[in-house]
Amino acid sequence: MNTHFYLTGAQVVLENETLADAAVLIADGKIVAIDPASSAGAQEIDLRGHTLMPGMIDLHCDALEKEAEPRPGVHFPFDFACAQADKRNAAAGITTIYHALSFANAELGVRNNATAAELARAVHAWQQHALVDNRVHARYEITDPTAPEVLNELLDNGEIHLLSFMDHTPGQGQFKNVEAYRQFLSRTYKKDDAEFEALLAAKLAQGDSAKLRMEQLAERARALGIPLASHDDDQPEKVEVVKALGVTVSEFPINLPTARAARSAGLSTLFGAPNVVRGGSQSGSMRAADAVKEGAADCLCGDYSPAALLPAVMKLPELLGLPLHEAVALVSCNPARAVSLNDRGSIAAGKRADLLAVRYLGGLPQVSRVWSDGLPVMTLAFDHGA
Repeated sequence: MNTHFYLTGAQVVLENETLADAAVLIADGKIVAIDPASSAGAQEIDLRGHTLMPGMIDLHCDALEKEAEPRPGVHFPFDFACAQADKRNAAAGITTIYHALSFANAELGVRNNATAAELARAVHAWQQHALVDNRVHARYEITDPTAPEVLNELLDNGEIHLLSFMDHTPGQGQFKNVEAYRQFLSRTYKKDDAEFEALLAAKLAQGDSAKLRMEQLAERARALGIPLASHDDDQPEKVEVVKALGVTVSEFPINLPTARAARSAGLSTLFGAPNVVRGGSQSGSMRAADAVKEGAADCLCGDYSPAALLPAVMKLPELLGLPLHEAVALVSCNPARAVSLNDRGSIAAGKRADLLAVRYLGGLPQVSRVWSDGLPVMTLAFDHGA
């Protein structure tokens, strides 16, 4: 297979600027040069009418859980789920995906510890066949005393790439009150009132010992060089607590003061792309576009819809007057830096050749070509120049 490609004629999005018409040479999995003096031996691909940007890096996407359990209690084989998620992410232009898998004992379907661990291992097993780079983001529900044993085993085996702390106890974070949490569990996981009351009582009972479990897991992760994140931070004081644990990413800060506090503390902030596309948060938290406008957002993620990542990025320049390269940074170089993924995230010589070509169809940005580690992994049928 030819691994040398000369991509010409596209608008090329670099880390600090956008070039109107440029060429990019890639070879053996790496970006060799921009507007090189020679392209001898490379296959030329005409990308006139396209925007060429770095492959997107999604640090938090729950969609694999839905591939594995599309309805409560209905499961697909996990290799099948991983294969489908891999193809969907490639088609969405995501070349590095952190599958967010929740470890919350028997609370929420596929999110119980044994099942989540099995799914994490399935991600690793499928990677040898994958189109893009699939990674595991383990989300620890801090009121679960049984998960740390499972998580420590996965950490020691190199099967976790990002570990985050989440707390869905109502009255803080995502769920503002008990009724909001009840409605979520009833709607999503069909929990009746008796099941809900038992679950809530157990969660409240384990809250006091959560801090010790977090400290022990954080110490283990730091020793192994695994980055840490915190979920749904809702006040500046919480930012200080998680920073002391070594957390470097604040996921979905609930309000602007907390997002600003996170950035002031040196944490990268992450918001959901569906929030941008829909114009607001599904849980009533702050608008992601407002966070971008206020300079309080570093990264966007697919959250529950990886397909939302590209349209969110392309919407921001029109919505906020943001330069295109700054919008693209939210899904490329910024998330790469947030988790110390230093070999990718920008179109620059020496970087991993993860790229996507984008064109507009019917007013919507669509991925037409994807390169992952320098290999062409997807060309969509509507790219008639193929």
